[in-house]
Amino acid sequence: MPELPEVETIRRQLEPELRGRRIEQLEVLDPRWTRPVDPRRLEQEVSGRQILGLRRRGKYLLMDLDGELTLVMHLRMTGNLLLVEQGDPVVAVDEEGFEPVADRHLRARFELDDGRELRFSDARRFGEAFVLPSAGVEERFAGRLGVEPLSGQFSAETILALAAGRSAPLKSFLLDQSRIAGVGNIYADEALWRAELHPLSPAGSMRREHAEALREGVRGALRAGLDGGGASIDDYLDARGRRGTMQDEFLVHTREGEPCPRCGTAIRRIVVAGRSTYFCPGCQVRLRRRRRARQEDRR
Repeated sequence: MPELPEVETIRRQLEPELRGRRIEQLEVLDPRWTRPVDPRRLEQEVSGRQILGLRRRGKYLLMDLDGELTLVMHLRMTGNLLLVEQGDPVVAVDEEGFEPVADRHLRARFELDDGRELRFSDARRFGEAFVLPSAGVEERFAGRLGVEPLSGQFSAETILALAAGRSAPLKSFLLDQSRIAGVGNIYADEALWRAELHPLSPAGSMRREHAEALREGVRGALRAGLDGGGASIDDYLDARGRRGTMQDEFLVHTREGEPCPRCGTAIRRIVVAGRSTYFCPGCQVRLRRRRRARQEDRR
């Protein structure tokens, strides 16, 4: 699933290209992309509008339109947004050159006023799109999306407050979008390795030094993902049809059996919250659950 670095890479590529452009026509090719809203309704709401800019919230891409409307899109597991010349086949670029990609996964097509097209493709058809009043976007996400990990609000104090009293494993804590927005399976593994914290440590067991390490670990992993243009393990392509390179820089994710880059211990794989989780048992410390102070201890 595309995570924060993949979605942000796409946003950074598309924003200067699309800002000020007009959507001549939106054609929805798969009604699942807009359900439960009728695709014709979404087409009517979006077609003819000017694009004012693109933003990101967690893993959501927000396209601000004139008329104070925002088109909200989520790539889910296999979604891609590609900007191409009208009529051109979708292509992926890898080390072997251009490789055609079938159009059978195309779910929606935006015809722009400069002759280009923005195409939403999605092999597994879990991606979605819907329109909101621009002023209501944050209200829609309130309680669903937590703090942005690359923002100034993401501090050790914030992490400790979010984790207070929680016995859930740190890996599950990082995947909870209502607490920290945008971190998924890949970058949670990479962040915990950087922070030297075991994925099964209870979230509420962290002390300030652990929260500070986790903050730096999360931000470091996400920035590495951005520098690599995202990770292309499965279907992810950037807006230009190119694969990311972050997968070549993984420190632990998918590295089962390989030596830890820090201590040399073999990387292990376990399952946490139904997700494959990679970590180093040699240098990622498993924290103990902190005991609540007894009544007599308080006296």
